[in-house]
Amino acid sequence: MRINAFSDVCLRLLMLLASRPDTLLKTRDIAEAIDIPYNQVSKAVHRLGQLGHLDVKRGRTGGVQINPSGLSLGAGTLLRSLEGQGDLAECTTADGADACPLIAGCRLRTALGRAQEAFYQELDRWPIRDLATSPALRTLPFPTFP
Repeated sequence: MRINAFSDVCLRLLMLLASRPDTLLKTRDIAEAIDIPYNQVSKAVHRLGQLGHLDVKRGRTGGVQINPSGLSLGAGTLLRSLEGQGDLAECTTADGADACPLIAGCRLRTALGRAQEAFYQELDRWPIRDLATSPALRTLPFPTFP
């Protein structure tokens, strides 16, 4: 299984914030720390804020902080909300016109769907809080703000 790049950014962002749950961090500082372009981190902050997993404070003294919902969020639940439950195999074209000639007797879609759900269920066992316990996450340098 593979997650998309946006989901990867969201997971990294949440893990970093979970390693400092009481700290308000600037989006630009987060982007530098996890080596991801600022605009991608900004989009992730926005989406995770919409989903209710981050508290976002705008302005010069603003920043972002993980909230209790984000800390207890299962990684599988997050990925389901970001990536959806789409088919792993493309059995039709984007317009839905051309179906695979094997579709009538194919069991691959069912098998892949079950594998995808098993993947998410395994990740459901891992709350973001538990993914952020590595001491290495706490050693990333961040400026402190008054």
